[in-house]
Amino acid sequence: MEQLKKTWLLQPHKRPKLLIVDDQPTNIRVLHELFREDCDVFMATSGEQAITVCLAQIPDLVLLDVVMDGVDGHEVCRRLKADPATQDIPVIFVTAKQQDSDEVLGLELGAVDFISKPINPIVVRARVRTHLTLKLQNDLLRSMALLDGLTGVANRRKFDEEISADWRQCFREQKPLSLILADVDFFKRYNDQYGHQAGDSCLRSVAQALSETVRRPYDLVARYGGEEFACLLPTTSHAGAVEIAEKMQANVRALAIEHSTSDADHVVTISLGVATVTPTGVLAFEALIDAADMQLYEAKNAGRARVASVEM
Repeated sequence: MEQLKKTWLLQPHKRPKLLIVDDQPTNIRVLHELFREDCDVFMATSGEQAITVCLAQIPDLVLLDVVMDGVDGHEVCRRLKADPATQDIPVIFVTAKQQDSDEVLGLELGAVDFISKPINPIVVRARVRTHLTLKLQNDLLRSMALLDGLTGVANRRKFDEEISADWRQCFREQKPLSLILADVDFFKRYNDQYGHQAGDSCLRSVAQALSETVRRPYDLVARYGGEEFACLLPTTSHAGAVEIAEKMQANVRALAIEHSTSDADHVVTISLGVATVTPTGVLAFEALIDAADMQLYEAKNAGRARVASVEM
């Protein structure tokens, strides 16, 4: 798996996640032994369990048996490909069925490969290595396309994808989802006074200060547009989100970037709007954005360089 390791050096904090699905424990043990040194291996012994693990872990590849009691492999693949949260997970069918029609059906359902039982360890390792490498390379290219070129944080497209996914997850778990919208105060005046290059440098510094405030890997700081930033905080209470917003405000002020034409302070400051909601079937995530935007307006209207918040 040497090429896979080289590809993964670009993301050294992670190892590939591999899900093995088979209702025969012996088959799972054989595949687990093949990949435990190179991957974080997850296991499922039924179709329903496989879907649950996929939603919870979002593996990089699934080795999926076809013939299982209850929900079979074909139905698992159909459900994974129908759900936006799991549709990009590559699936390899591992099955004793060897008819051409079986392979064609698997590929039509969205599988990327088809391995026959009894397995040949060399063949299985080679095919898993190939598809994991492709997945990791595609993830890297996609992540680069979802970064803001100026500030290095996530871009608006990434934010739109994440808030939709976070909304669905928090709805399933009935956990709160918090959103912070932040705006650099009197930024047009800053550009007019110090020039656009200084303005770009200011935005980069603000983005870094905001990013350093959040710690969890699933929290997201994104450039929402112009001098406005957004921070998504899944499973975060209203009080916790307000605390983070206040830290963001303090961290930006601590940069001590001179802003002589600001009416809020002599240094660069930000105004922040915070909204928190536990998603329901009645609301859509746009309601959370509207609420945070309204709080941002309230913060600006109250004099800027402050936090305004609401719990929906």
